[in-house]
Amino acid sequence: MESRLSLLSLSESTHQSPQNSGAKSSPSSVVSRLWRPAAQRNMKNQWSRLNSLRQEWVSSSSAARSHATSLVNAYLSQRYMKDMELGVLSDMADIQKKACLKLLKQQVLHQDKLISSYKDMVTTVVNMVNTSASMRCFLKGATNSPFIQFSSTSEDTNDNGDGGGIPVFTFYPISTFEKLAWEIVEMFKLELYLKRLLVIEFLSLRSKEDPINKRLCWLDEIYEGEFGNLSRCNLDHREAPESTFVQPNFQPDSDILQVYLTAWLTDVSIDKLRVDDIFSEVGEEMHFNYV
Repeated sequence: MESRLSLLSLSESTHQSPQNSGAKSSPSSVVSRLWRPAAQRNMKNQWSRLNSLRQEWVSSSSAARSHATSLVNAYLSQRYMKDMELGVLSDMADIQKKACLKLLKQQVLHQDKLISSYKDMVTTVVNMVNTSASMRCFLKGATNSPFIQFSSTSEDTNDNGDGGGIPVFTFYPISTFEKLAWEIVEMFKLELYLKRLLVIEFLSLRSKEDPINKRLCWLDEIYEGEFGNLSRCNLDHREAPESTFVQPNFQPDSDILQVYLTAWLTDVSIDKLRVDDIFSEVGEEMHFNYV
């Protein structure tokens, strides 16, 4: 984000009356005056982006659960195939074996789709982190140029990008907006960790027909580049939750898998009412309605 405001446009608003002909606007006051509208534009852009990202999460999470459900159904059908009544099909040679192989192909297909959706969710949280870290508005270039410019990146270690702590709109300084944004991001980061645990469980489902008999663990990379993306979210994949330490050959039954799918659906780490309240609060401060 970069904005420009001409110093010449300020001449009318700072025109000296005869009574105050000796008063002069200092450079700092000029910068402060022009900083606020630039900061407002950036703040609106970043919160709109954050709002879009939470919708992206919902879409990716819903797609992932759909693929996980199909994966689980394919796995359970293979697991209980030997107990199924096949009726007239029972006379067909190797019917159960052929059916299991077809179900295995479906399971592998949905594994790939689940990984893709999970990758989208990781990317969304990475973008949430970047957005929440981009709410400050920094002076760009020198103040003695014909234009005063602002940017979302700092060029001066003495510039905090917060306008000296003044309100951006009516009441809230930038630090308050940042605090609210990070509160949201922390919820999604925690939920991403839970989702990762569930993805590992779903990808570890193995049938007898599966030639790859390896169970994933917390320290395995789910897709290439995942650990780098998690680091950008300030998430350490080496910190494994205690619940990830399970028996290597453990295969959950249908009841446990249903619990996993239900846990995925509920987004247990995300307080949706609180997230809505934050967006409502921020929208009221900005005079903007986040739907």
